[in-house]
Amino acid sequence: MNDGGQRRYGPLGKALVIIPTYNEAENIEPIVSRVRKAVPDAHVLVADDNSPDGTGKLADELAASDDHVHVLHRKGKEGLGAAYLAGFRWGIDHGYGVLVEMDADGSHQPEELPRLLTALKGADLVLGSRWVPGGRVVNWPKYREFLSRGGSTYSRLLLDVPLRDVTGGFRAFRKETLEGLGLDEVASQGYCFQVDLARRAVAAGFHVVEVPITFVDREHGDSKMNRDIVVEALWRVTAWGVEGRANRLLGRGGRDGLGKRD
Repeated sequence: MNDGGQRRYGPLGKALVIIPTYNEAENIEPIVSRVRKAVPDAHVLVADDNSPDGTGKLADELAASDDHVHVLHRKGKEGLGAAYLAGFRWGIDHGYGVLVEMDADGSHQPEELPRLLTALKGADLVLGSRWVPGGRVVNWPKYREFLSRGGSTYSRLLLDVPLRDVTGGFRAFRKETLEGLGLDEVASQGYCFQVDLARRAVAAGFHVVEVPITFVDREHGDSKMNRDIVVEALWRVTAWGVEGRANRLLGRGGRDGLGKRD
C-alpha cells in the first residue's frame, strides 16, 4: 500500500450509499431512514434484484418522497457483486465522488458511516473492519465468526494483502479508486467479491485504511450466505494466490494474478 500521508487528497464530493436488496421488505425503510439521519447530505441508491416480496416497490415509495433516494431496478437475482458493480457504474455516471457499500439488513450500522467518510479524506478506500482493535460482532453464532475470521486470515496470507478484514462489505471508495480497479474484469460474488476488490486496490498501490466497526447480526429476513458463496471464495482465492506466486517466481511482477504493476 502507498503511504497516504505522502499524498494530497482532493475533496470527497457527493456520497452515494449503495444498498443491494433481495427480499428486504422488512429492512429497507428503517435502513434508508437511518442512513438519511446519520449523513443527511448523502444520497442512497437501492439496487433491487426484482425482489418478489415487494422491496422494489417500497423503495420506489421512499424515492418518491425523498429526492436523496434513488432506485435501480434489476431484472433478477444476479448476486451481490453484480448489484454493486451496477450501483458503482450508476453512481459514477451520475457524478458522485464517493461510493459506499452497505448491507440492507442493519448489520452495517449507518451511524458509523461518518467515521468511514472522515477516514476517506486521507485515503483511497476505507474498510469498516470487525477484526481490528475496537471492532466487534454482536449476536453472531460462533460458526459465522469462525468462517469470517478464517476467510480473512486465509485471504490475507495467501494473497499477501495487509488487511485484517478482507471479506467485510462496509466500505467507502473514492470514485477514482473504483475507476482504477478494472471493474470490467470483476466477475466474483459474495465474500469473494469483497476480497477481489481489496486485492485489486492493494495491487494498484491505493492507500487502504481500516476503521473499527460493530457488526450486528440481522434481526429480520434471511441471510444470503450459502455454501456456493463459500466454495466460490475458497477456490478463487486459492487460484489467485497460486497464480500470483507463480508470476513472482517467473519474474513477471504483480501479485495475485493481476499481472505486472507499474
